[in-house]
Amino acid sequence: MAKAKSTQTPDALLNDLRTLVAEAESLMGGDITDQARDKLEVLRERLTEAQERLGELYVTAKEKVTEGARRTDETIRAHPYESLAIALGIGVLLGALLRRNH
Repeated sequence: MAKAKSTQTPDALLNDLRTLVAEAESLMGGDITDQARDKLEVLRERLTEAQERLGELYVTAKEKVTEGARRTDETIRAHPYESLAIALGIGVLLGALLRRNH
């Protein structure tokens, strides 16, 4: 399996986990003892639980980001000149800090 990227989306991570389980099952195929089957079933359950938690976290994070973007947009539209002044001030500060370090 190829090396995973650190910037993968949660959906891509879930697909990689499913692929990994499928590969493990195919490698273990044939004569699997009852104990190995039990362990494999436990691993499947844990994977399913992890997928559900990851999905919930993804949805929650997406909702928070969307809400934050909406609030930011409303604030900027309600106070355009103040927003412009703040952005200018931050730009000047960042420029001064970057110039100072070089």
